[in-house]
Amino acid sequence: MKVRLVRSLIGRTEEQIRTVHSLGLRRVGDSRELPPSKTLLGMVEKVKFLLEVKS
Repeated sequence: MKVRLVRSLIGRTEEQIRTVHSLGLRRVGDSRELPPSKTLLGMVEKVKFLLEVKS
């Protein structure tokens, strides 16, 4: 599963910022290839409005 940060973290809650950072994304445009585990899918679900996800 490939995730990319497409929206800014400015003005987001601390929990949302920490969730995005724990996915390995720091700046708009950053992308990571992640294994599709239940834990990571839950984290992506929490901040899906900030991300672009490709399976």
